[in-house]
Amino acid sequence: MAEVRRFKNRAQAGKLLAKALGVYAHQPDAVVLALPRGGVPVAFAVAMTLDLELDILLVRKLGLPYQPEYAIGAVGSGGVRVLQPGVPGLLGVTQEQVDAITARELLEIERRTRLYRGGRAQPVLAGRTVIIVDDGIATGSTMLAAVQVARGHDARRVVVAAPVAPPDTLAALEAVADEVVCLAAPPHFRAVSQWYETFDQTSDEEVQDLLAMAWRSGADRTPRMQP
Repeated sequence: MAEVRRFKNRAQAGKLLAKALGVYAHQPDAVVLALPRGGVPVAFAVAMTLDLELDILLVRKLGLPYQPEYAIGAVGSGGVRVLQPGVPGLLGVTQEQVDAITARELLEIERRTRLYRGGRAQPVLAGRTVIIVDDGIATGSTMLAAVQVARGHDARRVVVAAPVAPPDTLAALEAVADEVVCLAAPPHFRAVSQWYETFDQTSDEEVQDLLAMAWRSGADRTPRMQP
């Protein structure tokens, strides 16, 4: 694993990550799926460097009612839900609260689907190598949900890729993904932002712009789409 202490920004991290994923370059059956929003600039750099199709996979963290940044699980397209061990019950969270948070985040997934995709069809994942990219992984709940969504669409191979993640999270993901590619696994991990010099919030507009550029540049690749 590369000795990378901090990344300049998401674009630079994506270019470095692309080098580690070089074996997948130019493979027509490989697709890069970004986890919006922060994962999109990283995945854009990966897809453009490796000449791969870029798309998005919408999953949302389920946060504590009184501390939203603390993940108790995640939910993904199609209603896939992953909960941390002990939830409900953990830290006093009730089943009703979990269900309410889930419903709210599913609505946000629907909103972002309309905003980011417009009328564009979902990519076909069946029989393909799916490379799921985020700007970093903390608890792993969101990425675990993403892996389950890809499996549910019959992906042939699921690769998890991120610039940085804690060792215990990587170990958990290695149990469910076919391959995990990560540039840095610092033992003293507090937050993804800790490992970037610049970690501004990625806007909806930036996501839309990067997807539009990727989809235009890949028009001659004639990606397989669902009818």
